[in-house]
Amino acid sequence: MKNKSYGDYPKSIVTDIPADLNSHIFKLYDKTIPSFLGEAVYVYSFKEKRMVYAKGWFDVLGYNDDEISLFKIITSTSERHMSFSSELNEKGLKFVNSREKDLEKYSFTLEVEKIHKNGNIVPLFSRVGIYKTNNGNIEEIIGVSQIVPSLKFGNVMQYAAYGPDKSEFEETLSKELFKHFAISRKEKEALSLAAKGLAFKEIANNLNVSQSAIEKRIIPLYKRFNVKSLPHLISFAYTNHIL
Repeated sequence: MKNKSYGDYPKSIVTDIPADLNSHIFKLYDKTIPSFLGEAVYVYSFKEKRMVYAKGWFDVLGYNDDEISLFKIITSTSERHMSFSSELNEKGLKFVNSREKDLEKYSFTLEVEKIHKNGNIVPLFSRVGIYKTNNGNIEEIIGVSQIVPSLKFGNVMQYAAYGPDKSEFEETLSKELFKHFAISRKEKEALSLAAKGLAFKEIANNLNVSQSAIEKRIIPLYKRFNVKSLPHLISFAYTNHIL
């Protein structure tokens, strides 16, 4: 990624080229990047426009490490999660690429429904972070995915953002992704306390933020999910496995 305008993530900077398992960079990353049982990892280079590292993808999506590509990972997303997943990646990386420093400290997570090579549905918890930068530009991203059988998907996508400007990062994503049925970690956190019967002021005290901050997290959910009241919103949240 060589400029701050970023562009159309899925169409312009993603390729179907897998990692070369015999390359120097693959062997280096294989020694330095930790891997755990049941977890798949990739590193994608925007500079090389290809996957430069992949590990564990056969057990997760059914692809060998020398055939998995970022294009395959993206297009294996289920139809109902595809639009939001692609836009979260685009908006998330666009936000990070607008920062001037500490880019490697940013990441975002997503609970997403993938389709295994054999056609089965796979519930994944995925994290995307910045792995390598050059002069303030993102050169490589790292993705880690893990199968979580207990995940139950409704119609609402769940995500979270992390980094030095975590609050601004997540608020920006919430605004830019408002048209989607999605909820951020901070919104879910506040809603879960409301579901326990806490008033907005009590939630604010519990989370050490202002009451207006809590209102900004919960009230917009009414319009987003087309509900008329807090009890209706809480009921919707349980129905869609948010709570």
